[in-house]
Amino acid sequence: MKVYIIWLAGVILWNYGYPEAEPLWDVIAAIILSFISIGLKRYLKF
Repeated sequence: MKVYIIWLAGVILWNYGYPEAEPLWDVIAAIILSFISIGLKRYLKF
């Protein structure tokens, strides 16, 4: 659950930080953040 919250915070920060971004970049950012969350799961063993 902690990793999900970190991912969600990243998505929210992306959306508020770059509100003018095109939808494609929103999807790409979400995918990159999901890979980061997978790495966090493995590294932190959640």
